[in-house]
Amino acid sequence: MPQVVHTPITARAPGQAGAAFGGIASEPAASPPGPGEPDFEAIHDSPEFAALRRRHRRFVFPMATVFILWYLTYVLLAAYARGFMSQRLFGLVTVGLALGLLQFVSTVAITLAYVRYARRHLDPRVAALRAVAGVDAK
Repeated sequence: MPQVVHTPITARAPGQAGAAFGGIASEPAASPPGPGEPDFEAIHDSPEFAALRRRHRRFVFPMATVFILWYLTYVLLAAYARGFMSQRLFGLVTVGLALGLLQFVSTVAITLAYVRYARRHLDPRVAALRAVAGVDAK
């Protein structure tokens, strides 16, 4: 987040660095963490945090890709394969209706799979990072 500098323009020497246009500095001043506060920069730069992000991405990116492909397949079938989508499976239930309902089922399944993955693989690492940083679990 940019830092607003409240130094009057007349108080600065010409060419003095500090405030950019409008009194907003390009880089906020780095202040050391106060007593009892975690050092977020150190946490962000730690190899444990990088491993946590890799673990998170290992699940999220493939799952998001699979779901988007599944959704786009459904949309394309609905748009261009009307004969296939209008075939009756039983009673008034068509292939399109069944695949549409499966969109909801797959969303719930992905959510449950992520919750399980997070509990097993992400939450223990987050707890370890919080313990190292000295942050109380809420």
